[in-house]
Amino acid sequence: MKKRAFFTTLILFLFFLYAGITVMSAIIFKDKVGVIKERCLAEHYVIVSSILKDFQALDSRGVEIGGSMESLMHPYSYLAKGNGMGLAVYKKVNLVYTNMAQEVLEDINTDSYKEGQRYVSIKGNEEPSVYVAGLLPAPFEDYALVYRYNIKETITSWNRLKNTLYMAGTVLSICLAFCLLILLNQIFRPLKQISEASMGIAAGEYEKRLPVSGNDELAYMAQSFNHMAMEIQKQIADLNESARQKQQFIDNFAHELRTPLTAIYGYAEYIQKAVISEEDRIMSCGYIMSESKRMENMAYQLLDLAMMRNNEIKKEKIEVKSLLDAVSNTILRKAVEKEITVNYSCQMDCITGNAELLESLLVNLIDNAIKASNPKSWIEVKAYQEDNVKVLSVRDYGKGMTERQLQHVKEAFYRADKSRSRKEGGAGLGLSICEQISQLHNAHLQFASGLMEGTEVKVMFTTL
Repeated sequence: MKKRAFFTTLILFLFFLYAGITVMSAIIFKDKVGVIKERCLAEHYVIVSSILKDFQALDSRGVEIGGSMESLMHPYSYLAKGNGMGLAVYKKVNLVYTNMAQEVLEDINTDSYKEGQRYVSIKGNEEPSVYVAGLLPAPFEDYALVYRYNIKETITSWNRLKNTLYMAGTVLSICLAFCLLILLNQIFRPLKQISEASMGIAAGEYEKRLPVSGNDELAYMAQSFNHMAMEIQKQIADLNESARQKQQFIDNFAHELRTPLTAIYGYAEYIQKAVISEEDRIMSCGYIMSESKRMENMAYQLLDLAMMRNNEIKKEKIEVKSLLDAVSNTILRKAVEKEITVNYSCQMDCITGNAELLESLLVNLIDNAIKASNPKSWIEVKAYQEDNVKVLSVRDYGKGMTERQLQHVKEAFYRADKSRSRKEGGAGLGLSICEQISQLHNAHLQFASGLMEGTEVKVMFTTL
């Protein structure tokens, strides 16, 4: 594109430059020739006037004009020869005197001349000249004077001027081409940078950016490109993170399946091949049933996740106190078994959502809090409004989590404490389900935790 712009601009410039030089040269030549024609007409008039007086003088003395023509014209011929001019006198169509070569007068036809008119022409290739011809006034109208002025030097001077202009135009064109090349390099540099940055992004260098300077269209284009590159980089990062999470999900799922399957296979093989007592058989069957139940729970939880991703939920106004009462009844037995006290605080009346899903959300959060807590400790469940945002929070004072654990806590099958979770029978899907329920209610989960300080989970309802 730069080459096309360069050659197009240069060709247009050269065309108009040399066309201008040609037109200007033609105008100069026309003006010069016009001046010479005027001069020749004036000199022809002066010579005719002088010759007319001489003819009148000879005629008054009764002297034959034809016999005295050579001596009469000698002074004029002498002056004309010194100035590069020529003279010729015709009587009717007959040449009676000339100081020029006969061949330069071949085209002269005085028979067609009319009295009172003068004829101007330019003839000759090797010796171009201006010819002025005309009849003498009466009573000498039989005579005609032809005046010739050589313009070869004028044409040579004009050619030198024209060639000088063309040379100057050539030098100017070279300078212009050089300046145009520099200018186009500056103009197209942003496009080159965009091309290089685009190729870099296509090659995986998503951090590539364009320099932004000024407030013109190019700066706006660079800003738009940088914004696009930033969005691409963000989307690629999101895709990579999504791919990582999916791979992590597959790895965790395979790991979760391997543990119960290994246990089931081991106990089944033990029952089949070993000679065991009834008590051992019952114990082995109990382990098989326990692991099978865990796999069943895992399958149901995955099914719940899939259904919640694909379906809209029915929302209604829910009394928060009734919701907390239902949660308390569900979680009470497990809390008593672990000797955990769960305290409830309700400071708002209603919330819009699906009662069953919100109950499942709170039960999962409290269940995780119970698993993380030590016996004889307590858990705080609160419902309140903070800066026009409705909040449900669950706070425990258990083992807590590190910053790194918090980053992965919502991933499926992730466990902050794997040994404790398996011992408690969890599948690692609880918080994934909680996150999905939150999104269905236009809410998000907010975690705050510290090792040995406990964990607080807030459900922030931004649009309820």
